[in-house]
Amino acid sequence: MSFDAPSEETGQIKKLHVFRRIYEWTIAWADRPRGAWALFFIALAESSFFPIPPDILLLALCVGAPTKAFRFALICTTGSIVGGVIGYGIGYWGYELIGEPIVRAYHGEAVMEQMKAWHDEYGFMSNMMAAITPIPYKVFTIASGTFEFSFSSFLISSIIGRSLRFFIVAGLLYYFGAKMKVLIEKYFDWLAILFMILLIGGFVLLKFLK
Repeated sequence: MSFDAPSEETGQIKKLHVFRRIYEWTIAWADRPRGAWALFFIALAESSFFPIPPDILLLALCVGAPTKAFRFALICTTGSIVGGVIGYGIGYWGYELIGEPIVRAYHGEAVMEQMKAWHDEYGFMSNMMAAITPIPYKVFTIASGTFEFSFSSFLISSIIGRSLRFFIVAGLLYYFGAKMKVLIEKYFDWLAILFMILLIGGFVLLKFLK
């Protein structure tokens, strides 16, 4: 009796099911009074160690209550910035004990070195790119503390970059909430694939920004 190794297609299906469960869990917070608190803490955690970006929960809450979209964006931005400061502190004071295991878990050692080179060349704009794009923000925050980037520059770029990212999402849901909900539920599988590509692409992108 032989057992076939799981195919790549089977693995992708399992990943989609995981994202489906995450989506269903997060969308449920839209009607819960503590949904905003969950958004804050997920945004905070994602900036320093948690693997899932808060955009999913932000999206769910905005779909459930589009009139509160900008309030949710503010909460998400605040949580992300607080988490970013924590990530900076981890890199600055506790890289070997805390930061290095986190970076290693995401295979981000080479990414950190690239971020340093990117920062040395582009300065403030490199911080902005990291705060807005799919580049893993947690790796950037830890790297910023580890390599002792200017904290004021780090904080200002984080405030601007994260605000732009989350308020754009909120704006889309505020003006097109009902239509967006239909599209998300209809094309979720494709969105899940796109989401995975963005996560992976964040690391790959750095290799071409030398």
